[in-house]
Amino acid sequence: MTAEAQAMDKHSGKMGVIMSGGGARAAYQVGVLKAVAGILPSDIPNPFPIICGASAGAINAASLAVYANNFQQAVRRMEHVWGNFHVHQVFRVDARGMAANWAKWWFSLLAGGAGRKQYPMSMFDRAPLEQLLRRYLPCDRIQQAIDAGWLHALTISASGYTSGQSVSFYQGTADTAPWKRATRIGCPTTITIEHLMASSAIPFVFEAVKVHREYFGDGSMRQIAPISPALHLGASKVLVIGVRQETAAQPARTGEEGEYPSIAQIGGHVLSSIFLDSLEADLERLRRINETVRLIPAEERAKANSRATQLRPVETLLIAPSQNLGEIAVRHKQHLPRNVRYLLRGFGAWKRGGGDMLSYLLFEKPYCRELIDLGYADAMRRRAEIEAFFRMS
Repeated sequence: MTAEAQAMDKHSGKMGVIMSGGGARAAYQVGVLKAVAGILPSDIPNPFPIICGASAGAINAASLAVYANNFQQAVRRMEHVWGNFHVHQVFRVDARGMAANWAKWWFSLLAGGAGRKQYPMSMFDRAPLEQLLRRYLPCDRIQQAIDAGWLHALTISASGYTSGQSVSFYQGTADTAPWKRATRIGCPTTITIEHLMASSAIPFVFEAVKVHREYFGDGSMRQIAPISPALHLGASKVLVIGVRQETAAQPARTGEEGEYPSIAQIGGHVLSSIFLDSLEADLERLRRINETVRLIPAEERAKANSRATQLRPVETLLIAPSQNLGEIAVRHKQHLPRNVRYLLRGFGAWKRGGGDMLSYLLFEKPYCRELIDLGYADAMRRRAEIEAFFRMS
């Protein structure tokens, strides 16, 4: 390891990375990680001892953990997969498969819920994604990375439909302790593909997944404190990779009567509430806590810490899109398979305000590559901040 890498490793503290949900929007995270890989010394195995993910971000998180011995290689693998994505690798888009899935849904509705155990109610069948993950993500390597010291812990968040809890499933070193807060818990386990499928199960769009005795859905649901898993695991610094334009201007309220919102517009609004709002609120809350902690005299802080009440400021760096990902998705809508275009057009995704829903489902190469390029460009524009964050300058 070079002297620069050793200095960075010595002074950076326990670093965490948080990748939130957002379906196909998670391609943006790959671009940011690509920039980080280009900025950091090439011989760093894994700059993030603590890796946290939810929804599609859980899949990216697991990818980093599985290949934690070589950060550069891990990012290249992620870029290869995301940069060559097609919708049919995520869910079935053939007419027969889509018809069968919708027939199950309508049968269950018309039959008053009969057969619901046999017929998951969801828009799409994600069997292709499960096959893809089993091929590219050998989860048994996560423990190998922990044993080798390349990884402290990986957390994958999912929402329990029965308990109503946000559960952070984690796999980490022996000294990592579980936690319990109101409506959210940390649960030690061995991370598997089932956890990734559960965490990325967008409600109604993808089927819930049974983990142990409970069915779980998308990890961004009810996750009121998405940064907390990293803090519970001891992170002193956290890189947060968002998937919504950070400085997006609010649309003007003209006072004119608008047309009734389409299903796609409502769906996009709901998904944005699930995936994006809690992260921004949690960041704001953490910044306020940091300011409060800094106001406490050092000697008082030391007394509190001696009583096992850890009071410490947590440094955060947020990298978020500089452009509206929904507007980018609209430019690429023609790349969706014909059957999916027909379905989403019926939902109003082609109308004003339907771009957000498109942005979550557009797992197609041109769109994903543009998001990767955007993430890379956004992070490189903030190179000095990233270097300071990792204490390289």
